[in-house]
Amino acid sequence: MSSHERPFGRHLEDFVVGDVYRHWPGKTITEADDHLFCMITMNHHPLHTDAWFAEHESVQGRNVVVGNLVYSLVLGMSVPDVSGSAIANLEVESLIHRFPTFHGDTIYAESRVVAVTPSSSKPDRGVVTVETKGFNQDGREVCYFRRKVMVWRRGVAPARLRPYGDDVWD
Repeated sequence: MSSHERPFGRHLEDFVVGDVYRHWPGKTITEADDHLFCMITMNHHPLHTDAWFAEHESVQGRNVVVGNLVYSLVLGMSVPDVSGSAIANLEVESLIHRFPTFHGDTIYAESRVVAVTPSSSKPDRGVVTVETKGFNQDGREVCYFRRKVMVWRRGVAPARLRPYGDDVWD
């Protein structure tokens, strides 16, 4: 019998400049997703929550998904491939919304490794810089950001523990 751990994040040595991670799966953003996010974050702008306002008083002519939801979704899609075992998210250098997202759009994401820098003061870690793009179902880029993540080196990362023993199948 073999046990298999699902990879969740990477160690510093796993990142190679130029590598691209195609995150999976995508997510269709519903009106309910958008409204809940707006209410939780106190963003009550009618462009996101009032269909009449959006139709009659906005450039887009319909509700637009709040940008921070799009960013959060794309960031979340990247976590299993990029920062799932990170020590810390250090910085978002830039965030650009290139095209609006609408209720019913499905978002997909990819990340590219831009830099891998071992720490000069702590040999057990380093900083990885990635660019991430979010795309809608038509292939239009809706979101771009660049971020820095501090990650463990292999061999010194803490073990992934569980609240039960290894003998559950005995």
